[in-house]
Amino acid sequence: MQRIRLRYTKRGRLRFTSHRDFQRAFERALRRSAVPMAYSAGFTPHPKVSYANAAPTGVASEAEYLEIGLAAFRDPEELRAQLDESLPNGLDVIDAVEVRTPNFVERLEASEWQVRLDGVTPQEAAAAAAAFLAEERVEVERLTKNGVRVFDARGAVAVLEILSPQVDSGADTDDERGRDVRTGRPCAILRLVVRHATPAVRPDDVLSGLRATADLAPPVPAEVTRLAQGPLDEGTGTVTDPLALDRAVAPAGPVAAGEPRATASA
Repeated sequence: MQRIRLRYTKRGRLRFTSHRDFQRAFERALRRSAVPMAYSAGFTPHPKVSYANAAPTGVASEAEYLEIGLAAFRDPEELRAQLDESLPNGLDVIDAVEVRTPNFVERLEASEWQVRLDGVTPQEAAAAAAAFLAEERVEVERLTKNGVRVFDARGAVAVLEILSPQVDSGADTDDERGRDVRTGRPCAILRLVVRHATPAVRPDDVLSGLRATADLAPPVPAEVTRLAQGPLDEGTGTVTDPLALDRAVAPAGPVAAGEPRATASA
């Protein structure tokens, strides 16, 4: 069985699709593309598809990941292009590699987020970020299926900084309306790097922490985009490519169908 790891996006209005909505769309794309899926054994076989750390509904993302198992060999790039063509614009498959290393989910150590705060000046956001980072612990509440849970939002934050505001003529074009981070009016834009922990700390939890420590309350909901998820470089505060290991052990030339493929042991 061949396994392929895919990176896909949720852009524009498609940020409002739930994870289940994407699953249904992806299953249809598999059928349209005639992908030779491998199936689980048992009384009710299902296609071998596994997802990792899906972004919440309403949050855009440039870095969502899944893995599929195939019953026959397919070229990863050709498969990527066919699946991308079969999905709606905004749900875009942008990368594909053949699985050559184990423990992929363990490599998803952190996420990098971009948070747009309309109605908040960069100066206000910078002061709030400084107050948040100065605290050793910032407790926030979140309603879960098991009731209200209190946890620390500060400990998981590796980076919180203010980016230069994006301002231009503000032309209301189709491209402008579809962007995840729009230009045309001043606002505060945060770069946030959060370690994956239990319980998971999300951007809205950090915004709750900013409200608690600095009374920062944007007048409109924040626009959040996940830019990356993967291994965290603690020295630079950057999130690196989780597919890099699979590429690093790929053979130098094309591998014919049926030939053995080298895999890393770690």
